[in-house]
Amino acid sequence: MPAERLEVHVLEGIPEIAAGDDLAARIGDAVAGSPGLLPLRPDDVLVVTQKVVSKAEGAIVDLTSVTPRPEAVDFAERWGRDARQVEVVLREARRVVRMEHGVLITETPHGFVCANGGVDASNVGPRSGDVVTLLPRDPDGSATTIRAAVRERFGVDVPVIVSDSFGRPWRWGITDVAIGISGLLPLEDLRGAPDHDGRLMRSTVRAVADEVASAAELVLGKAAGRPAALVRGANPPLGEGSIRELVMAPENDLFR
Repeated sequence: MPAERLEVHVLEGIPEIAAGDDLAARIGDAVAGSPGLLPLRPDDVLVVTQKVVSKAEGAIVDLTSVTPRPEAVDFAERWGRDARQVEVVLREARRVVRMEHGVLITETPHGFVCANGGVDASNVGPRSGDVVTLLPRDPDGSATTIRAAVRERFGVDVPVIVSDSFGRPWRWGITDVAIGISGLLPLEDLRGAPDHDGRLMRSTVRAVADEVASAAELVLGKAAGRPAALVRGANPPLGEGSIRELVMAPENDLFR
């Protein structure tokens, strides 16, 4: 059933995260210190941004150590990019989809197709300009680690989403999507169910994890230093899903 009421609560007080920090403990402290959130509820979902997960896991590249290849230098000079960052994007790419007009679209090892392969120079902390973050190597695993720590501390099994900002073909602007999940199914398949008029739906599959991630971003923002939020009342389908279920197989991709 669709939610009748949805609340999104930012988790305040999470400090700057560095490699090796216990991110799950920091999130737990923020939950405990946020008025009105305890006790946690079965319809809660915790959304954590990719940036703090990558920082905690050390998925960071020091650009001062990167020597760009000629292709990266040429692209950067033509389009006003940092050649070292372009080099990191190329290194991380499973496949380069497009490399035109100053935009790099690549396929990551996870199967995501996105700008710059998820390599990001924004909100990286005190060494801004000298480092970039990479996507977590195993975002589902990252979500599972946080979920287990929250369950141990609070006694409630709260699903966890790791989110990141992606652009979209044919539409301006970015929106947050799920890149890692634990404790929920990323899709709700409504094919074969009747719509409000009794007509059977033939192709409707809701991207529930993406919808929850996008809702959380409305309170997190991009420059407020807010890396996590609790979404209450979404009631996503629960289960042991994987973000791989959201990645379209090549044989179904009409635009590959």
